[in-house]
Amino acid sequence: MANKSPFERLVQYADNSEQAVVRGATIDKELYSRYGVKRGLRDENGKGVLAGLTNISEIKAREEIDGKLVQTDGRLWYRGYDINQLVGGAIRESRFGFEEIAYLLLFGELPSLAKLQEFTDLMAENRFLPTNFVRDVVMKAPSADMMNSLSRSVLTLASYDSNPSELTISNTLRQCLRLIAVFPMLAVYGYHAFNHYEQDQSMYIHRPDSTLSAAENLLHMLRPDMQYTALEARVLDLALILHMEHGGGNNSSFTTHVVTSSGTDTYSAVAAALASLKGPKHGGANIKVVQMMEDLKQSVKDVTDEEAVEAYLLKLLHREAFDKKGLIYGIGHAIYSVSDPRAKVFKSFVEKLCSEKCHLEEYSLYTMVERLAPKVITRERRIYKGVSANVDFFSGLVYSMLGIPEEMFTPIFAIARIVGWSAHRMEELVNMDKIIRPAYMAVFPRRAYKALSDRD
Repeated sequence: MANKSPFERLVQYADNSEQAVVRGATIDKELYSRYGVKRGLRDENGKGVLAGLTNISEIKAREEIDGKLVQTDGRLWYRGYDINQLVGGAIRESRFGFEEIAYLLLFGELPSLAKLQEFTDLMAENRFLPTNFVRDVVMKAPSADMMNSLSRSVLTLASYDSNPSELTISNTLRQCLRLIAVFPMLAVYGYHAFNHYEQDQSMYIHRPDSTLSAAENLLHMLRPDMQYTALEARVLDLALILHMEHGGGNNSSFTTHVVTSSGTDTYSAVAAALASLKGPKHGGANIKVVQMMEDLKQSVKDVTDEEAVEAYLLKLLHREAFDKKGLIYGIGHAIYSVSDPRAKVFKSFVEKLCSEKCHLEEYSLYTMVERLAPKVITRERRIYKGVSANVDFFSGLVYSMLGIPEEMFTPIFAIARIVGWSAHRMEELVNMDKIIRPAYMAVFPRRAYKALSDRD
């Protein structure tokens, strides 16, 4: 190793040491059952371990009927309001709903017309970044991973805050509102920096328009010509609403509670939530759906042949196709079994968007997989509840139809979910009295120390 660079030696050392790490880290799976440990904080039926209380949102996928728990269509409430009612209100009145629902999650009540206008104006006024921030932070060391770029920008914003660490609710609310306002800018500008410096494409830094909604501004800043249709903006607004919050038990919101309970600042808490969301088992799943469907189209000669498509899905489960992980991405959820309410709302608009974009064949393929995949999974796997398409199954298709690059899929999730994280952070601060510190049982044997000279 003498002639290798420090980095090459580090890589070789890690490669050579991998098995030692695996041996030291492996825990017999039988021990989890023996000691009653709920892996993933969920029992074998998918019920989560109760770790806290919340006033922000609720998800439900089962009901007690005649003394038995029965799987039902999934339901989602924001502050006690059914998500279908909230979405339906905006649709019926032909207006954008992101700002209204953000107000609801942050303050616990739906705003009056005057309060909504005040809140919307405040958000528009705060869509700006510190002087030279785009040049000095966003454009420096651009990353193909937009979530890492977003996290770096969020942490750097703490340096521009004259009072970053005070944990009063008013100071935290100020910080959260600013982050909600600038998240679209941080994400879009991060993408354009990557696209320019790493992909050798043209650079576009469009200023946000104070007269536009969050969804409209996202498309306005992302697209070179700043143009979009009314349907495109409405569907993106719907996506932001549906991704805004999802019960306190989702991984990134729980992360927000855990990190906030330590007394850390808002910027660090949000960066931790971003780190959680970027994982392919959480916010990155819709990218996997799109990539999986592209692989399906390349692998199956006739995508209208149901038997051929079903055979491909079977190969996915048998780790013989796509990434060989044994998963059909976008199908199944930790809570929902019969249906994901977000997916049902989304699907009603997907067909309209595919029709506008002349991609109805794509829509037909997605609906076929949506129908076939649960049957294949039920037949091949031992499961304790049903499976259905989740919101990620359709969100990736929607973003593709909107011409949004894959690098932006998870950041768009974050642009919405920052609202939920903000609500959870303030809820934790209001009710916080102890740091969240779960118990782990040690299962290693006791060993006697050996002098260095006596070791093998």
